[in-house]
Amino acid sequence: MAKDFDPHRLDVRRFAEEGAELSVDDKLSRFRRLHAETTGPTGERTVHWGARGEMHNARHVHPEIWVHLEADAKLPMVCQRCLNPVEVPLEVSRSFRFVADEATAVAQDEESEEDILALSRSFDLLELLEDELLMEVPVAPLHAVCPEAVKMSAVDPDFETAQPEKEHPFALLGRLKTGKS
Repeated sequence: MAKDFDPHRLDVRRFAEEGAELSVDDKLSRFRRLHAETTGPTGERTVHWGARGEMHNARHVHPEIWVHLEADAKLPMVCQRCLNPVEVPLEVSRSFRFVADEATAVAQDEESEEDILALSRSFDLLELLEDELLMEVPVAPLHAVCPEAVKMSAVDPDFETAQPEKEHPFALLGRLKTGKS
């Protein structure tokens, strides 16, 4: 059943009516913007994701069309505390309700707790997935406990042997002025 659905051009209504499911392991490099957040080689890293369509009140005049999205990945990044590599796990579990058009989505989004999107016959599910994963990327990735002790001070060995500061040029004038009084 899932063979009929292209995640780049998903017919959301049909996906929900059929209660279809997609479950995919994609290469991390396929997600260009997410891949740009990583450091070091990503090699065979994957993003495991799944989507499930669901229709509520199918016989109603305005049935509710839902898509449930789940994803997980591990990104190689740099710890902002110790500057060593760190594996950052990302997890997404979101549900989206689809409505007839953009105007309805904007109007209902103010009142609703759920995420509302406009219905489309060629919805790019992978773009939505990438957006959701990007929102999970931490601003400053950190180890829970850094593998090496983080150096919290700096010592300049030449500090003690530094040359004394030169006398301020107006200091001499000040002494001359006080000597004349």
